[in-house]
Amino acid sequence: MSSTILITGAAGHLGTVLSGGLANDGRQLKLTVLRLPSNPDLQDEFSLGDLGDLDAAIELTRGVDAIVHAAGIPDEAPFETLSLANMTVTYNVFEAARINRVRRIVYASSAHVVGMYQRGIPLTVSAQAAPDSVYAATKLFGESVGFVYAAKHGLEVVNIRIGSFQPAPADARQLQTWLSYPDAISIFDRALEAKVTGSVTIYGGSANTGRWWSDEGYDELGYSPIDDAAAFEATVPAEMFPTDWQGGVFSLPWYTGSGPLARPFRPAIHSGNESD
Repeated sequence: MSSTILITGAAGHLGTVLSGGLANDGRQLKLTVLRLPSNPDLQDEFSLGDLGDLDAAIELTRGVDAIVHAAGIPDEAPFETLSLANMTVTYNVFEAARINRVRRIVYASSAHVVGMYQRGIPLTVSAQAAPDSVYAATKLFGESVGFVYAAKHGLEVVNIRIGSFQPAPADARQLQTWLSYPDAISIFDRALEAKVTGSVTIYGGSANTGRWWSDEGYDELGYSPIDDAAAFEATVPAEMFPTDWQGGVFSLPWYTGSGPLARPFRPAIHSGNESD
């Protein structure tokens, strides 16, 4: 039986990989973006829509069986930007799914929701949240919204706390946190197909030697990662900004983002009351 899968943020880093990797004979993929790509040859592949508008979200999710919600800003940024892209949009996607009776949402969360744990500490899914950034706090908001819609409205929700999603580990920290492209496709594929009740949260990582995160839920989904970052250990560069925390540079007080949305860091104002 065929199904229609909506992928939000389909032209982004994660969305692009999933749009190619999740296609099969049993699925019709509907790819939505906020802005069409500049290449005119690609424009016919996408549905244009602003998920920040609830009515637009309702229209985009009509006739859909499941949603992979990959839209959003994957970095620290000004709060007004993050709150729209990662909170309002996420709420609208869940609310539109409820209205249109969408069966399942697979939510691209982030392992940065536990980024303020020290390195080397093994973490289960039930570990208390310790977000390392305002960005991470917005992803935790998305997980919470998913819980509400699963508990109150019967949606099936899978939260995937994505690790370092790269073609190869970019630095020494990512030897523990890497999620390869093939494993990302596999975990999202299983999250779409496996039997799920309520809201389920899993860590999105590859089979990395010495990984910090539990593989709870993998057996239930049927996810078996195949890649290990240890294969790159001899050539991976050192971190530019090493820290004691699992979230890496996101955990540093001055970090306000690395892309065009980054804002200047504003140091605390000296009150004159501090002791020497």
